[in-house]
Amino acid sequence: MTEQQPPRRQATVAADPASTTPADRSSSARGFVWLVAGAATGAIATTGLVIAAAAWFAPEPPPSAAGPAAFVEEAAAAGIEHVYDGEFIHFVGGGVAAFDCNADGFSDLYFAGGVNQAGLYRNESTVGGELRFAALSDPVTDLTGVTGAYPVDIDGDGVTDLAVLRVGENVMLRGLGDCRFARANEQWGIDGGDEWTAAFSAKWEGSASLPTLAFGNYVALDADGEQTGACSDNVLFRPASDAGYGEATALSPGWCTLSILFSDWDRSGRGDLRMTNDRHYNADGEDQLWRFADEETPTLYGREDGWEKLRIWGMGIASQDLTGDGLPEVFLTSQGDNKLQTLADGPEKPTYTDIAIHLGVTAHRPFTGGDVLPSTAWHAEFQDVNNDGYADLFISKGNVEAMPEFAAADPNNLLLGQPDGTFV
Repeated sequence: MTEQQPPRRQATVAADPASTTPADRSSSARGFVWLVAGAATGAIATTGLVIAAAAWFAPEPPPSAAGPAAFVEEAAAAGIEHVYDGEFIHFVGGGVAAFDCNADGFSDLYFAGGVNQAGLYRNESTVGGELRFAALSDPVTDLTGVTGAYPVDIDGDGVTDLAVLRVGENVMLRGLGDCRFARANEQWGIDGGDEWTAAFSAKWEGSASLPTLAFGNYVALDADGEQTGACSDNVLFRPASDAGYGEATALSPGWCTLSILFSDWDRSGRGDLRMTNDRHYNADGEDQLWRFADEETPTLYGREDGWEKLRIWGMGIASQDLTGDGLPEVFLTSQGDNKLQTLADGPEKPTYTDIAIHLGVTAHRPFTGGDVLPSTAWHAEFQDVNNDGYADLFISKGNVEAMPEFAAADPNNLLLGQPDGTFV
């Protein structure tokens, strides 16, 4: 869940790295981290590792696009042995956070585990050498029930912290350096709740030294941990002081949210909160856009504001300026055809039109293997994977629970950006 815009180099805080919101103004103390994958990355039985270099956008991209990058599966050889597993409540989780937890310049990894323990791996590779990772076991990080994790320097001490999403209490881990962490819920005044959390985003507001934190919750659970079929409200934490947070604010109604993104969609510098929601559980549900202003209670954009109803099996959000007008497009994953939205009338109002077919990014069926049933897409991310100066699009895919009406063999997509703005 990222938003990017060339050519400015900015900090990513699991939120909106291309906006002009306070999230942009992260000092070097807040660090630079890339979110590789988050809460809604699909039902993953085993986790592989593929790594490629990502380049910054050049001010003047080359006139022709490069070919596909070559990837080699090296998880086992690199020392990574990890499984994300679980029954229904873990089908919409999984993924890995990549960040440097020991200040050696290499990306370390924290894997969600579902019913299994989450896994922290220290990167022990050498420059230009083979990939090598070492598992680090610690009760603080060996959490179960983890659906995703997001790296962000919350306290501004220059050491990356982790927001760990779970079925049950969300846990905030304060980075101590040398890949060590300490539970920080009580220190920061954050009530982790007991919901089924699947999404997270953060931004800095005004002069606050701590970021505003948003958590997206999925289906409500009963006292026995069984799904009720209703949707939980989402929650927001704003700083109460330089040291901690106030009580959570409910963002209601919740429509079974799977991905959220703070985005400066109109380049006003404000930064609003976009939510994509799973239409399966409520006929009244739809995607949402919350208007944020410093110290004001967030409010939903409505029809009178230009916001139009969109009901999809919303799972993932990625954002990038693809048209060169300085305004971010929004890619939304779903079952069947995925959406790519662009502002229909400029930044004056949040009215969007879909250009996914025009740019070749619907990715609605498996691209290989012969299965013609609709795809199920999860996490999506824009990155330049082949270093040609054009944004490429990765889409994680996989059947939810042997759903017969959707493709069973549903490989991930990597769509390469072209000079004319389309993808292949």
